[in-house]
Amino acid sequence: RDVAPSRGLGDVYKEGTVIAIGSGKVLDNGERLPFEVAVGDRVLFAKYSGVDIEEGGKKFLLLSERDILGKL
Repeated sequence: RDVAPSRGLGDVYKEGTVIAIGSGKVLDNGERLPFEVAVGDRVLFAKYSGVDIEEGGKKFLLLSERDILGKL
């Protein structure tokens, strides 16, 4: 999941906007579990979640869906 960093919410949480998602988790039976978030959703996640990357001069945060605490 790609999240564009937005603003910090205190010292523990951060807020961001989902800008891309993958195709979903593959279950043991081969089916895909769809995501519960969609592109454009504002989400809340722990301050130290995910992996920071830079692409084209822009900073992004890659998150697993399990790192997302909730939608705003």
